[in-house]
Amino acid sequence: MKEELRRVPFECRSCWHVWEEDYLVRQADARDGGEVWLRGGVPVTPPSVTEMCPRCGCRQAARFPEGYLARHPELTRPAGRAASDPTPLVSPVPKRRRWIEG
Repeated sequence: MKEELRRVPFECRSCWHVWEEDYLVRQADARDGGEVWLRGGVPVTPPSVTEMCPRCGCRQAARFPEGYLARHPELTRPAGRAASDPTPLVSPVPKRRRWIEG
């Protein structure tokens, strides 16, 4: 029996969150029915567009081909917070002159 790890990317159609799910796929004999999909050691149905978004809980997702996010890293956010920019903010609008002093 052959086993293969597959990483399947999804995008939520509600909040646009992008995530990946890892599945272990066991290739069974032809007489046994083909493939068995496992997630966390538990048999599950093959991934579909009804996967639940981990951010908002919506059950409408777009499924990308395997390896899609590896070729498009701009779709995923970095794990940590981005470092703040030390440059002070300067308004492009000039200060208004005060006509009445007081």
